[in-house]
Amino acid sequence: QAQLAESGGGLVQPGGSLRLSCAGSGFTLEYNTIGWFRQAPGKEREVVACISSSDSSTYYADSVKGRFTISRDNAKNTVYLQMNSLKPEDTAVYYCAARPPYYRQTSSQSREYGDWGQGTQVTVSS
Repeated sequence: QAQLAESGGGLVQPGGSLRLSCAGSGFTLEYNTIGWFRQAPGKEREVVACISSSDSSTYYADSVKGRFTISRDNAKNTVYLQMNSLKPEDTAVYYCAARPPYYRQTSSQSREYGDWGQGTQVTVSS
């Protein structure tokens, strides 16, 4: 059974950094466009970043541009989200998701991702 598993969340002070990992089992992630999304309490799920399977082009939400970096390590079948200069408003549950392999471009629309991990909590607080 194909699964995605996030890890790397935790509690960090404002200005700090975390690196989230999204590991695939039953997936070869290099064939999937992967997105990172987040959902804060009382808010809708929103896109953070995504990386295409066609040419590893990337998309970032305006709120994280210049602070977050999405990348792939195909040898480890893992996609990362490096988060720097974290702010309290980055606090949320972070999810990774995979588009079906046929769709090779990035998308900011969560409905276009068919497989989701369980999420990892990121809390930014002093």
